[in-house]
Amino acid sequence: MNAFAQVETDSLLTDAVLTLEDAIQVAVANNPEVNRAILSVKDADELVDIARSEVYPNISSSLNYTRNIEIPVSYLPAQIFDPNAPEGQLIGVPFGTDNNWQGGFTVQQNIFRGEVFVGLSTSEIYKAVQQENLRSVTQQVITRTRVAYYQVLVAKEQLRLQEIQIKRLEQNLNNNQARQRAGLVDDYAVLQLEVQLSNQRPQLIEARYDVDEAFRNLKVALGIPLEIDFEVKGNLNSFDIIAGEVESDENAGIKRVDQMNPFTFQIKQDNWSSLIEERGDLRVLDARLNLNEKEIQAVKSRFLPTITATYNLQWSAAQSGSPKFFQNPPPETAPNRIQSLAINVSLPLFEGFKRTSDVQRAQIARKDIEVQQRAAKLVAENEIASSAERLNKSYETATARKQALEQAEEGYQRALRRLENGVGSQIEVTDAEVQVRQAEVNYALMVFEYLSAKAEYDLATGRVPFVDVDDAE
Repeated sequence: MNAFAQVETDSLLTDAVLTLEDAIQVAVANNPEVNRAILSVKDADELVDIARSEVYPNISSSLNYTRNIEIPVSYLPAQIFDPNAPEGQLIGVPFGTDNNWQGGFTVQQNIFRGEVFVGLSTSEIYKAVQQENLRSVTQQVITRTRVAYYQVLVAKEQLRLQEIQIKRLEQNLNNNQARQRAGLVDDYAVLQLEVQLSNQRPQLIEARYDVDEAFRNLKVALGIPLEIDFEVKGNLNSFDIIAGEVESDENAGIKRVDQMNPFTFQIKQDNWSSLIEERGDLRVLDARLNLNEKEIQAVKSRFLPTITATYNLQWSAAQSGSPKFFQNPPPETAPNRIQSLAINVSLPLFEGFKRTSDVQRAQIARKDIEVQQRAAKLVAENEIASSAERLNKSYETATARKQALEQAEEGYQRALRRLENGVGSQIEVTDAEVQVRQAEVNYALMVFEYLSAKAEYDLATGRVPFVDVDDAE
């Protein structure tokens, strides 16, 4: 998936014709969901560093200077200085110096703290969750892009068929008008074509709007402005779903994407559960389950003691009179050094029932994830079975659809020759025209159904093109 970050979107769209592979790259590079998932992975990296910082020692330094404008006075019994002083008499004695300096370092190290060590492994699992989420989101975006791309192709194909139908009807109308003037056909044959042509024109208008809508949906999937115009490459009527090799260059990209996760025609699959292990949503739930297990361990570790070590190194100095910075002090005011090492053990004995309730809530959350897993597996098996059945149906009907298209075209040509030779009728030509159009539409829709089902099958099995199974980066 790293290749997507190198895609130059503008250069792809300025080529006027967008292939399916280009569309997938543009969608992954621009889609907001993918970008947010990437940011979540980066945020998880930072959380890993934060968790590791709890294992390292915490070192702090301090520096303090105090100027006593008035020396503090303490009161002591006068008899300390004068034995003859009255009982109870106090005398004020100044304590301190005009200038005082203090500075040093403090090092604190966690020796044992359950939550810290559990949190370190938890942060790694959280990152794995975000990576699996990125993989799942990317798979969904690619699948939506593929389906939207195919929808543009089928909409364009239906528009093309409508335009061909109109052109054929106009050509037949001109021919019949010429035959009418020659006395070969009556007015009813001409009127019949005019009515058919009038009924067909609104369908042409609807087909044009369908193409515009399909392009807008594709642009949304690509994450690009709607005003950008481009064409797509591919022809559903010339796409053979059975052939392993592509028959035309315009369908080469579609065939390559289609064959990245080959589907084998099979009437019945007894065990769909064997195909769900690589699904993105299930892998996310597995990662969340591992994360929940670490959360339970972290909560339980709150019942254990916390042991820390603190080392303190301080210097202090004092000076009378005006302060003299950055000068060698006299021996009597040289800095004094103080060192201390402390071991701290803390064990919370009773905090109400909060810790017990926290453990229970974490275990309830685990059961909830397990319920989600069971439901997701049922949905996954159903999605794989449904998409596989649609693929099987396309395989079984492909040959018949293709043969029907060839036969309809042959029948239309024969009807035209019969009409030209005066042994046929306009009704035969009209019926043959309808059959050709229906056969072309049926074949294009069959190919669209296959390609859409294939995209959904890839998503359902977790093997979407361009997304590695074992690499979520």
